[in-house]
Amino acid sequence: MLTGLRFCATVAATFIYGFNATDMPLPLILEPDELLQHLEDNNILIVDLCRNEVYARMHLPEAVHVEPAELVSGIQPAIGKLPDIGRLEALLARIGYTPETHIVAYDDEGGGWAGRFIWTLDVIGHRCSSYLNGGLIAWTKEGLEITTSVPEITPVERPTLSIDHSLIASIDDVLQTIDQPDKIVWDARSNQEYRGVKVNALRGGHIPGAINLDWLEVMDRERALRIRDDIADHLESLGITRDKEIITHCQTHHRSGLTYLVGKSLGYKVSAYDGSWSEWGNDPDLPIET
Repeated sequence: MLTGLRFCATVAATFIYGFNATDMPLPLILEPDELLQHLEDNNILIVDLCRNEVYARMHLPEAVHVEPAELVSGIQPAIGKLPDIGRLEALLARIGYTPETHIVAYDDEGGGWAGRFIWTLDVIGHRCSSYLNGGLIAWTKEGLEITTSVPEITPVERPTLSIDHSLIASIDDVLQTIDQPDKIVWDARSNQEYRGVKVNALRGGHIPGAINLDWLEVMDRERALRIRDDIADHLESLGITRDKEIITHCQTHHRSGLTYLVGKSLGYKVSAYDGSWSEWGNDPDLPIET
C-alpha cells in the first residue's frame, strides 16, 4: 500500500499555521476525500497544472492555475531543464506562494506535471506539499465540487530562492550510475523509446544499465489514474530498490515527474535528470544502448 510521507512537523505546524499537525495530517499522496476535509483551511494553496482549456472549463474550488510550460526552460535541445531562478521566483509570487503554505498539486493526466511541480518545490527547499492522487480525473469521478470561478490571488513579495542541486542529476551524475551498482537510472519513457524503436532525438535507445518502467504502468487505470497500490512491490521486482540511489528521467522530465513523486513517497533516495533524453539522445558523445 502506498501511504505517502508527512512533512510539516507538529511544532512547525503549531507555531506557523496556528493549529496542531494532528488536526491536519496531510500526506504526500492525498486522496480526494482527504482534501475535501481541508478545502477551507487558510494555509492550503491548491495548484492546478491542467491544460489552459481544461482549467477554464473546470477546476477545484480556489485552485490557481500554473501552465506546465512555466515549469521548464524551453531551451533546445534540453527543453525540460529547470527554468532560471528569476522565472521561478516570478511564478511563485504570481500564485501567492509563501514558504509556510502547504501546496496541493494536481493535473488531469495521472501525475506527470503535478509531480514535476512537487519536484520543483523540493528543489527550492519547500517540503510541505501533496499530490492529489488521480488529480482532476479522480476528483470528478467522486462527484466532488468543481468550478469555473478564478480565485483572487493575494499579492505576495517575490521570494528569494536557492536551489538544492542534490535533487537535480547532471550528465556526470548519470554517467556514474553506469559503473556503480548502488546507483540506478529509472527510465520512465515507453518501451519503444527505451529500445530505440521510437526515436525522439538524434539517437534512439537508452542510458546503459537503465531500468525501464513506463510512467503509464505506474497508474491504476481502474481507479481513475491513481498511483498503483502495488507499485513498491513492482519496483522491487524490477530492481528499483530502496537501497539504491535512483535517478529518474523521460524525454523532458515531464513523465518522470510522476516517477520522482512515487520514489519520494516510498522514501527512496531519488533525484531527477531534467536534461533527460532530449539532452542525452542529442549528444553524440554520450553512451547509449538499444
